[in-house]
Amino acid sequence: MIRLLAFRNIIYRPWRSVLLFFGYGVGVAVMIVLLSVGEALLTQAKDEKLVGGGAITVLPQGLDVEVMKTGGVGGLFFSIDHSRFIYDQLLASPRLVKSVRAVAPQIDGRLVYLTTTKGYEFPVRADGEIPDKTRELRGPLLIGAGKWTNDDGDRRWVSPTPAELRDEIDHFHLPPDSAANRASWAEWHYFNVVSPDKKHWAFISFIVAGDVTSEKWGGSVAVTLRDEGGASRKFASFVPRQAVEFSNSKADLTIGKSTVRVQPDGNYAVHAEVNALQDGAPMTIDLIVSPAPRAYFPGASLSSGDFVSGYTVPGLRANASGKICVSGSCSTYDAAQSYHDHNWGVWRGVTWDWGAARAGSYTILYGRVLGPEQGGKHNPLFVYVVDSLGFRAVMRPQDITYVDGREIVVDGKTLRVPSKAMFADVRGADTLRVELDIEDAIGTDNRRPVGEGSPFATAKPERGDPESEAAMPKPYFIQMKGIARITGRLGGSPIAGSGTGFFETYR
Repeated sequence: MIRLLAFRNIIYRPWRSVLLFFGYGVGVAVMIVLLSVGEALLTQAKDEKLVGGGAITVLPQGLDVEVMKTGGVGGLFFSIDHSRFIYDQLLASPRLVKSVRAVAPQIDGRLVYLTTTKGYEFPVRADGEIPDKTRELRGPLLIGAGKWTNDDGDRRWVSPTPAELRDEIDHFHLPPDSAANRASWAEWHYFNVVSPDKKHWAFISFIVAGDVTSEKWGGSVAVTLRDEGGASRKFASFVPRQAVEFSNSKADLTIGKSTVRVQPDGNYAVHAEVNALQDGAPMTIDLIVSPAPRAYFPGASLSSGDFVSGYTVPGLRANASGKICVSGSCSTYDAAQSYHDHNWGVWRGVTWDWGAARAGSYTILYGRVLGPEQGGKHNPLFVYVVDSLGFRAVMRPQDITYVDGREIVVDGKTLRVPSKAMFADVRGADTLRVELDIEDAIGTDNRRPVGEGSPFATAKPERGDPESEAAMPKPYFIQMKGIARITGRLGGSPIAGSGTGFFETYR
């Protein structure tokens, strides 16, 4: 009876029946597609070749997962910049020890070319991994024959010694072929140290300047001693290239009788012998600068046309012990607040905003480099925050607001310089506000002649050139010391702190 009624209903209303059958068919087809997609996603999630046996895979931003799996053209050349830093400071960080059991870096299916001893070349696919870490992740180790175990290169990548880490991020460089103004190339180790009462400090720079691939370059050591609100004394030595030794694989540097040496424990032994520029008084420096564990910035290199700028901070939070002596009178430092960074690049017409400060248990680094081609346009600031466990956050405030409420005199000219500064940013649920109270400032006219024999005589051609003033809208380099106060919220927890820091800008 039911079949008869259904048949007669189809004959009585055929078009309505066709429409109903079509709708039912579409619904079934959609359901089949959805179930197939769900099954495919589940299969991908269980795909050991994709995730290496783990639960989460970290890939470069913008990379198509299917391109990576199938080996398409777009997947041939991808890479994760600073992958070792990401491994050490993010994924395998002590901060995540309760959530992350194992982390394994892997390179999957990269195209390489194998050349035989007879000159034949074959395209092959190659994988790369840290064997012990892949085993911890319970990922596949497809070994055709022999053993696949960690070697010293694996050990150095996963867990370098402090000295190996310093050499990795703090070594010297050669100017790239793209650097057109190679005579303005300069690279230097910079250290600062402040007395326990925060009223006296020293800026120490070991500089290699000029085109180091030619014969027109040299080295210098420059030191400034400063008393808050008082006088500055400048010391310097200039040496020819024959007395300079640097390495593209190590952080060690020799400039005449002055040296920077990385010790086996990762500390820096800093020795300098210089003379006062005004009266020739001799100065000797012997300091041991000890970076705090995990408090470092791995480095960044910017390149735009012939403009190149690189920067790394091996000692974002450090202590210094030793002596600074002038004419036999010595100041002693014992675990005093210190800092160390390393800069390289071409520096004609370049300005920057920069600062580094302790703020309670946090340490902050901020900055931006303004190249000559920017024409007054400002980049956002880069703000880097660390705590006792290492990297904490990166923020990108659009600008820094200065209040020029102080006056200083530079070569007889009165300048208005910052008395306060502020910048802030919001990124999702994270917020950060930094306020600077400037306690002291000194200025240097970048057009002032350096003196014959200085490597900067070639590295900075605009120095001493009165016609260059029009091309330098902000020729005065301002170095400041003050208090940084931070407030905000990171990772769902409030943060706050204050402490002493040093800051730089141009006027």
